[in-house]
Amino acid sequence: MKFLDQAKIYIRSGDGGAGCVSFRREKFIEFGGPDGGDGGRGGDVWAECVEGLNTLIDYRYQQHFKAKKGEHGMGKNRAGGKGTDMVLKVPEGTQILDEDGETVIADLTKVGQKILLARGGNGGFGNAYFTTSTNRAPRRANPGQEGQERWIILRLKLIADAGLVGLPNAGKSTFLATVSAAKPKIADYPFTTLHPGLGVVRAYNREFVLADIPGLIEGASEGAGLGDRFLGHVERCRVLLHLVDATNEHAGKVYKTVRGELEAYGHGLAEKPEIVALSKADALDEETLKERLAQLKRAAKRTPYVISAASGQGVQEVLQALLQVIDTAKVEEAPSEAEEEWHP
Repeated sequence: MKFLDQAKIYIRSGDGGAGCVSFRREKFIEFGGPDGGDGGRGGDVWAECVEGLNTLIDYRYQQHFKAKKGEHGMGKNRAGGKGTDMVLKVPEGTQILDEDGETVIADLTKVGQKILLARGGNGGFGNAYFTTSTNRAPRRANPGQEGQERWIILRLKLIADAGLVGLPNAGKSTFLATVSAAKPKIADYPFTTLHPGLGVVRAYNREFVLADIPGLIEGASEGAGLGDRFLGHVERCRVLLHLVDATNEHAGKVYKTVRGELEAYGHGLAEKPEIVALSKADALDEETLKERLAQLKRAAKRTPYVISAASGQGVQEVLQALLQVIDTAKVEEAPSEAEEEWHP
């Protein structure tokens, strides 16, 4: 399945059904009177957060979504039926924005959340509604109200506990494949990862979700490489794991490059808890490894972990450190967490 994290779609709620002009006509019944029924209400357009989805690919090949119109009223005081609602099913972490791309209409982060995006038009009154003591036989009825229409943007931000960041070919996909059952593409060239991936990590009788995004290069915030559009997928992470390739001669400079792109992106990424690790440690001799470790320590102002996804060196220590930060963050979030209610 292809990965799609943004889509622009058109939605329209249903028009209301028209009221009916009708009079009762039966044998032996004189002056039957008006009996036109009301029109039915048009269908609404809803967005619902559901399980089992991790991409917006359903909105790649269909961009127009319309609810059904309400049925017209009929004689014998029969009201028209309500139009069928249109429900847009989206994965967890989907933001719904207005056409301007900035105004957030809703942020659906929990399965079961549902929000009304466009209300259907009311049905028109039939002529029976207009009967009065002085107007016993009205010959008019209301048309139904028109539905609402608008363009909206769906933007998916994956929900994960921890996120992997670093330059292309820093070993992020290899690390994800080692610690989880995910099978990302792994190759010895930059930009092997072209779209974000998720993996469930099981360690110390615990589970957490780890997100891998395409690598950043200098100037990503200005569109270089794949740009910074995928950084939105680690906005919701509680902790970032910053991998630096030990085979790079300028480990400290590499670290500062990625940190600069995180700061340029904003949205609080630069303030998130960060764990720094020197990857591909098995590819260097001990003396060179110490030199790179010292460079990275000076740049990051903390002692980095030394890991090798290929040999397993330091992997468990990093997972333990990630779990400690995740647990701390969950404790801090617990008092403020409350079930959000979405009202039409």
